[in-house]
Order: sequence, then structure tokens, then C-alpha cells
Amino acid sequence: MSVGEISPQQSLQHLYREHSGWLIGWLRKRLGCADNAADLAQDTFLRLLARERELPALREPRAYLSTIAHSLLVNFWRRQAIEQAYLDALARQPESLAPSPEAGELIMETLLAIDAMLLRLPDKVRQAFLLSQLDGLTYAVIARRLQVSERMVKKYMAQAMLHCLMLAEA
Repeated sequence: MSVGEISPQQSLQHLYREHSGWLIGWLRKRLGCADNAADLAQDTFLRLLARERELPALREPRAYLSTIAHSLLVNFWRRQAIEQAYLDALARQPESLAPSPEAGELIMETLLAIDAMLLRLPDKVRQAFLLSQLDGLTYAVIARRLQVSERMVKKYMAQAMLHCLMLAEA
């Protein structure tokens, strides 16, 4: 390493010192919570650890940081929405049917894994799967809704089921 070069580790430390306060403020404006902002800022810098080699060439650090943080923010909001929907569903059930805290955590983990799997599916595959599994629609009705053939709906469902099997094996 020449005298003028900065190691990736030094670059990450410099990036943290120079921009962590700004990033926490940026996140706090969007979240309205200093604790969650600090957590997401920390997660942003943890993501950078995997990309340390790219850091010395970084030209727009705040744009780079805000892009990563925005992705984490979207995930955070999505997780909150799923958790709230689960809690709302629990609140509508008799207390005697409430799962134990351990079972509740496993249910949340499963819901988040299913959500992540669904997000990885192409849009029409996801739509076909949800229309079939949640709404109970036939393949013919789904085909008309999505403006595809019934054969294509079968392919979409096979693709979605494959993803479900992969999730079950994980």
C-alpha cells in the first residue's frame, strides 16, 4: 500500500466518523424515533463491512449511505406492518387461543420468511399464488384477471410452489 492509499478498514472508519451523525439524523426524520434511527444507521454500516473493498473509490458517500439506509428503512416498515397485522389478528382471537411468546416468535419469523419469499417472486407469479391461496380463485378466473392463459397460471403456480418448498426446506 502506498503512502497516499487508504485501507478499506480505514475508509470504513473514516466514513463512519464523517457521516454517521448525518445518517442518524436522516433516518430520525423518516422514523420519528432516535433509537430506531440509531439501530438502522448501525445496520447500514454493518452492510458496508461486506463491501469494504469498494469504499476507497466511493465518490458520493451520503448518496451511497442513504441508498443502503433507504432499503433497510423499507424493510423495517414492511416488518412493522407484518408485525402489526399479526398483532391485530391475535387481538381478534379469544385469549385462550393466544400462542406462547416462543410460538409467537416462530410465527413472526415464518410470516417474515413467507413475505421475503413472496417478494422474490415475479409480480404475476406472486399475484397468481395469492389469488389462488388467499382468495380461493380457480386457475380460469386467475387467468382472466391476469390476462394470461390457464396454462400460464399453472406455470406460475408451479414456480410459486417450488419457492414454498425451498422455504420449507430452509
